[in-house]
Amino acid sequence: MVEVLPKPCLCLVTDRTVASGGLVERVAQAVRGGVDLVQLREKDLPGRELLELAESIMAAIGGQAKLIVNERADVALAAGANGVQLGEDGLPVSAARMTLGGEPLIGRSVHSVSAATQAEVDGADFLIVGAMFTSRSHPGENPAGPDLMGRISNKCRLPLIGIGGITPENASTVIEAGASGVAVITNILAASDPKAAAAQLKEAICQAWRTYGDERLAGAEREESTRHD
Repeated sequence: MVEVLPKPCLCLVTDRTVASGGLVERVAQAVRGGVDLVQLREKDLPGRELLELAESIMAAIGGQAKLIVNERADVALAAGANGVQLGEDGLPVSAARMTLGGEPLIGRSVHSVSAATQAEVDGADFLIVGAMFTSRSHPGENPAGPDLMGRISNKCRLPLIGIGGITPENASTVIEAGASGVAVITNILAASDPKAAAAQLKEAICQAWRTYGDERLAGAEREESTRHD
């Protein structure tokens, strides 16, 4: 079965340096709080350790969320993960597809309209768009803001997930701009209660989706109907 992302989608990107008390347990708590997609992004780990961590996370979340592995299609395949996340200058989508086959998810991280439209042409399944706001993980980066999300959503039909400094207070602006989900690191992993932090963010994006997402879906359905008339 071809993998699909839920809408709205709450994605947790891992960073074990901020996950005091153990990354796997914090990821499991966050999934119980409403995380739909976990991106395993531990760039310093060698292949064997990354595979072991992926397998531990898979076991801990028990199918309640999807797991994708950053860049390492080989590790994603070996772990039985749901897909891979490619950097803007990472592997070609076609190369990842050759490794994983046609069913797993292949995401691409993008920072411009041109990169987004190219990723769609290349066959990516979804895009992670950033940075929306200033974040701890990219302190020197000038955030593009929700305006970039809006420009990409006008040119691209793929599901879009915003990343970068997203909180329950600003998540709705990202959904309003055209995203169908958000991705976070610190807001959940560094929280005293990852489950509660995830639940708060999930409620924020669900509320925004009920307003803005339903409008977009209705508009897309009208456009599709007109095209076939």
